[in-house]
Amino acid sequence: MIIDASDMILGRLATYIAKKALLGEKVDIVNCEKAVITGDKKSVFEKYKKKNERGSRPTKGPFMPKMPDRFVRRCIRGMLPYKQEKGIKAFRRVMCYIGIPDEFKDKKIEVIKDYNVSKVPSLKYVYVNEICRSMKERK
Repeated sequence: MIIDASDMILGRLATYIAKKALLGEKVDIVNCEKAVITGDKKSVFEKYKKKNERGSRPTKGPFMPKMPDRFVRRCIRGMLPYKQEKGIKAFRRVMCYIGIPDEFKDKKIEVIKDYNVSKVPSLKYVYVNEICRSMKERK
């Protein structure tokens, strides 16, 4: 199953993908940088800035991914029981990509209409690409 994450709400998409992966399906997500997190831009940036700066030493962590594909994959991991064997196996079935790789150009890419940002009454949202770019700058 190949899913296009363009203009999809990340949390809703992550739960859907986690369920599919737990059921044994291999899931590939393309255009991860175009996924969306709803909320006011300033508050979303503040939230991830706090997460990024948490910890006493820079060598100890916790570490936040700064690439959009890894950022999305980490969000999906949060929806899985990743410390159990079934969660580890499910997480291996999930792969995220920036843009559309050549191997998926010919294949059918699914778009899930229910998780589109146009369904949200509020028009406040931030793209994952912008969040990752702001975390790189603040380092």
